Amino acid sequence: MRAGCSIMPVDHQSLDALGWAALAQRLHEQGARLLALWGCDTRPARGGFTLFACWLGAESLTLAQLDLAPGVTHYPGLHERFPVAERLQRAVRDLLGLQALGMDPRPWVRHTAWPPDVYPLRHDAAPPASSGPPEAERYAFVPVEGEGVHEMAVGPVHAGVIEPGQFRFSVVGEKILRLEQRLGFTHKGVEKRFEQLGLREGVRLAARLSGDSAAANAWAYCMALETLADVRVPPRALHLRALLLERERLANHLGDLGAIGNDGGFGFALAQFSRLKEDLLRLNARVFGARYPFDAIQPGGLAADIDAAAADMLHAQAVVLQAEVDRLKTILDQHEGLQERFKTTGRVRPETARALGMLGLAARASGQALDLRVLPGCAPYARHQVRLALAMDGDVAARVAVRFAEVFDSLRLCRELLDTLPEGAVRVELGDGIAPGLALGIVEGWRGPAFIALHSAPGGRIARCHPHDPSWQNWPALEWAVPQDIVPDFPLINKSFNLSYSGHDG
Repeated sequence: MRAGCSIMPVDHQSLDALGWAALAQRLHEQGARLLALWGCDTRPARGGFTLFACWLGAESLTLAQLDLAPGVTHYPGLHERFPVAERLQRAVRDLLGLQALGMDPRPWVRHTAWPPDVYPLRHDAAPPASSGPPEAERYAFVPVEGEGVHEMAVGPVHAGVIEPGQFRFSVVGEKILRLEQRLGFTHKGVEKRFEQLGLREGVRLAARLSGDSAAANAWAYCMALETLADVRVPPRALHLRALLLERERLANHLGDLGAIGNDGGFGFALAQFSRLKEDLLRLNARVFGARYPFDAIQPGGLAADIDAAAADMLHAQAVVLQAEVDRLKTILDQHEGLQERFKTTGRVRPETARALGMLGLAARASGQALDLRVLPGCAPYARHQVRLALAMDGDVAARVAVRFAEVFDSLRLCRELLDTLPEGAVRVELGDGIAPGLALGIVEGWRGPAFIALHSAPGGRIARCHPHDPSWQNWPALEWAVPQDIVPDFPLINKSFNLSYSGHDG
């Protein structure tokens, strides 16, 4: 099975167990980041399972494929070299029944929704018989003992519209000694649902994996499908995809800057940034037909074009937002009480970020110079010279600074994309008869790289689709960010990351 990606070269290696472990060691030494881990049930065809791991290097992807012999469900673990693998391996075990040697035995996404001996992603998995609400199981949080230490449980149910996640704090007074997370409460079974869809239908589900990352996930899915179909998207469509992606980045950064200011005790920021985000979303609805344009990005290009009047409105809004955000940044920078709350709070040092394999916005705030948009040949960004936003302190203040820098650069990019918008079509047909294969899509969303691994089956069906949100890489970093801070600062620190529950759980 060959694998490809239209944005980066892919080094696809089919290995045995020894080769799998050796490759992991070599990539660790080279500083590659583990991007995703997933498995496939190949028993109907070959009688075993296949495991895949994808690493992100400086300018390429490395895809490892491990074919397990019939009856074999164990494989060499990756967690000793790549900490993010621990949770990925637990998810693979819960969904497919494959065990990494030496892995944490606790469940991750199961939450008693199905019996422990049922693995939903196997072809022969039968839906569990309903016998009333499942009996709750005790989750073995790691205890912390010592004089004056007590535990504080938060969640999984949170106030308002926040999705469920469980946080177990070990504290002395108000000082946090340790945080342990338990996620997976929003597991929706999307990977199984993908298998019931055609290749062209899959983009609708991909766009809805995490509502705030619709453009990134839809583009990543389309990138994989277009690679399988061997089609080139028209330049005008690429420009408009990038425009949608940057407006998605703007909407989230504006919302977060307001919420972070509010958690720092400055409600004025929430009111003003919420107003700007609302203006942006209303113009989305007017131009693209929806505040959150889930279905704008389609295989082969865009669902619809924009006219000159719409382009003028989008350009004018970027100019207005530039002035408004610049004024608000000055106000926040001069608010001494707010800056005191931000600085040194929730710090993830660069060496820790590198060891954890962090990605995206949170990684760049901790000195990791990673942004797929700056890669040579990344269309249409290559000609617009994306300015990498970077900070070294790794605290709330650094994550706010990176957001502001990215807002200003996204506004510049929006104006330039509109000024240089090519003429021509916004969509090409993919054609029929897409051959079975595997293709990867990866797009730098506002949180970090949105990743899709798409396996096609005969007849235009999806054999397997594995989506991966960068929150997988960054949720563990939150556990490293809070020790020695105080409990009242946790909402501020958590919001400064603003990681996805829904995109993470799948």
